[in-house]
Amino acid sequence: MADLPVNNLPDINPTHEGSTISSFSSDTRGSLAILLLTGILFLEALALVAVVLVLVFDIVTQPAASIASAIALTVLVLIAAIFVSAVAVGMARHSPWTRGAAVVWQLVQLAIAVGAFSGATAQPGWGWAILLPTLVALILLFTKSVMATLRRPDME
Repeated sequence: MADLPVNNLPDINPTHEGSTISSFSSDTRGSLAILLLTGILFLEALALVAVVLVLVFDIVTQPAASIASAIALTVLVLIAAIFVSAVAVGMARHSPWTRGAAVVWQLVQLAIAVGAFSGATAQPGWGWAILLPTLVALILLFTKSVMATLRRPDME
């Protein structure tokens, strides 16, 4: 009777990357790169929430040339805040899908930063504030430890 399985569930290897039960090993799970990347994403999400609050405050207190445009911009930034928040939470959980989503978001921010450096209303201070964490995040997203941590289990 000792050879009979107790249940029909498959065995879960707790050290397998991407498993539902994971342990933080010293190689990739607790790497400084993934922790820094997660922190950057949470800060970006927090910054977007702050922008949403400022936009809502402006809609309520300032006359707008187009209220529809002001509301549309606020909704778009709110969607971005929700998206980046989800990516940050997913990164904290080491979800494989977050790497691609984070790369896309960093490229969007790169375009925003470049735009902040040029034009009649250039704001180089904001450009640098957006560009520096974006470049750090992009570099971290392509480090070996981050790629190993976020690799899909079926790709091993």
